Amino acid sequence: MSSKIAVIGSGFAGLAAACSLAKQGHKVVVFEKNSTTGGRARHFSADGFMFDMGPSWYWMPEVFEEFFNKFGKSTKDYYDLTRLDPSYRVFFKDKKGMDIPADIQEFKKLLDGIEPGAGAQLDKFLAEAKVKYDTGMGEFVWKPSLSFMEFAELRLLKESFRLQLFTSMSTHIRKFFKNPEIIQLLEFPVLFLGAKPAKTPALYSMMNYADIALGTWYPQGGMVKIAQGMTALAQELGVEIHTNANVEKIVVEHGEAVALVVNGKLHTADVIVGGGDYHHIESKLIEPAYRSYDEQYWDKRTMSPSSLLFYLGINKKVDGLLHHNLFFDEDFDQHAVEIYDDPKWPSKPLFYICAPSKTDKTVAPEGCENLFALIPVAPNMSSDESLRDEYLKVIIERIKKYTGVDISENIVFKRSYAHEEFMSDYNSFKGNAYGLANTLMQTAFLKPKLRSKKIENLYYTGQLTTPGPGVPPSLISGQVVAEEVNKYILSKTPIQV
Repeated sequence: MSSKIAVIGSGFAGLAAACSLAKQGHKVVVFEKNSTTGGRARHFSADGFMFDMGPSWYWMPEVFEEFFNKFGKSTKDYYDLTRLDPSYRVFFKDKKGMDIPADIQEFKKLLDGIEPGAGAQLDKFLAEAKVKYDTGMGEFVWKPSLSFMEFAELRLLKESFRLQLFTSMSTHIRKFFKNPEIIQLLEFPVLFLGAKPAKTPALYSMMNYADIALGTWYPQGGMVKIAQGMTALAQELGVEIHTNANVEKIVVEHGEAVALVVNGKLHTADVIVGGGDYHHIESKLIEPAYRSYDEQYWDKRTMSPSSLLFYLGINKKVDGLLHHNLFFDEDFDQHAVEIYDDPKWPSKPLFYICAPSKTDKTVAPEGCENLFALIPVAPNMSSDESLRDEYLKVIIERIKKYTGVDISENIVFKRSYAHEEFMSDYNSFKGNAYGLANTLMQTAFLKPKLRSKKIENLYYTGQLTTPGPGVPPSLISGQVVAEEVNKYILSKTPIQV
């Protein structure tokens, strides 16, 4: 039975859900409040530069390939991938940059030079991480997590202990390594999950496996190529996409969502999938009587960090940087405290610089550099232009210190982005950048449910629900919710006699 399904938002999760539901034969309509699809993976162009606005790391390439394969396609049909080697560069205090080689054997040699025996320890660490990756990505992340009973099977309970859900990343890494630089190197992927390593389950060492074993990649033309590819696929499947389409209300009658109000007009639907911000949909689009969670619940959630971002066009090349660069030259723990324990603007921030023009000639004019700078900061704060400029000065000075290149007089384009923009562009709860933090108490069935508790045909997808933050999890989230929606529709379909 074909049903009309409305999807709110065209981020990775929304597009994945739309494609999957259209393949099942349903009529799917996507409503996107911004002028282009992609959610946080939008882009913009200015003065000859093309900037990805959000995600910049391409990990877990098989998740993308498997998604397109389900529709008889390949990533190659939409974009070309380049594996980065070195994967990235790390700057530690008062040291030249450390390049992380793509080859594992070379990486082991690098670690042995820092801590004798660390290469052999890496083999043990990665062997455990591979088990977690294979089980976690192969099975656990595909659970809708509507109930604990999904994980109650004896085999899965045994796997849960192997996955180390009750050991922290911080403790786990220190079982293998002593050197603080190696520890920081292995803890850094957890920052993308939105919590301190001490509060993130050791399950997520699978991120280290993704980083070290599966590699860091780049889609030529930018991360936006993924969103554009998914948008093209959706349209090939017959999905109707409306941009500049702001959803203002979900109309509920007798416990069922029957329509959306979009730009003042009514659009009926049999099922609604919320791919926008979960909290915004609950608190702004639905009457209080139909909300699954109240404000007290949301205020108690541990959110991922927000980010202060800078998009910079530089009219010269910046030697000393790679495509990805991590500045870990200040106190890692202190910055984490200022994000999670005592929220404030960081006193001595760590930061990340992406220079895609090192890999891709199309994102900057010849002889120029495209820089994307990111400082992780606590959610629920505010900033003005003068505060942002002070942090930009910090970034410029530290780039100069470690590369010898002063870009202060060479910035020909500048745009900043922080909490206020995350909220206005994406309705982001407290201005967070990555969604709900993957702490132990916010993992699997302890996350906000992907199905409304009070509206039987309203579903959610994306980084505030199962399986969590990040681009690959968002792709998976969309596919998981599509399966649940299809089950619901089939359950409502009259049996033909």
